Amino acid sequence: MEIKSERIQQSIQLAKKGDQNAFRFLLDTYWNDVYGFQLIRTKNENDAEDITIQTFSKAFDKIERFDEQYEFKTWLMTISKNLHIDLVRKRKSSISHKAIQDTDDAIFNVPDDAPSAEDILIQEQNLAKLLKYIKKLKPHYQEVIQLRYFQEMTYEEISGTIEEPINNVKVKLLRAKKLLAEIIKKK
Repeated sequence: MEIKSERIQQSIQLAKKGDQNAFRFLLDTYWNDVYGFQLIRTKNENDAEDITIQTFSKAFDKIERFDEQYEFKTWLMTISKNLHIDLVRKRKSSISHKAIQDTDDAIFNVPDDAPSAEDILIQEQNLAKLLKYIKKLKPHYQEVIQLRYFQEMTYEEISGTIEEPINNVKVKLLRAKKLLAEIIKKK
């Protein structure tokens, strides 16, 4: 137990310096704890997985602020709990806003599901722009984005395709999305 604790402390130190192997070790060590915690809270695998990914993303972004007098797992769980609370608040707000809007607009709105020519053109332009941004990523990040969002593969399928562990796929995808968001923000 002492050896694992030392390894965790070393990994935190290395992660603060940007070491990807340290990030991967911390993710592998705590993924099941955070995911299990969220699965109990959300009772939904997709929400639990999304919140877990967001938890690690936020933790890794802010790891230099981690105070080592506290347990790393406790810090992760706190981040995870807060992300879940934010999600619940956002959904409640969205639901109540939608309910009010639905009752006000029900008489006046007649839905037209068919996209207009302008909608189709905008979608094509946005897709072309997004593909241009994706091409600026390193090839291995392009690949996981392509497999996940364009071919709609599961993490397990991607893992088999690129012959890497699932946690590596999750970290790569997380990193790819973050880099893509930064590229888009710059434009």
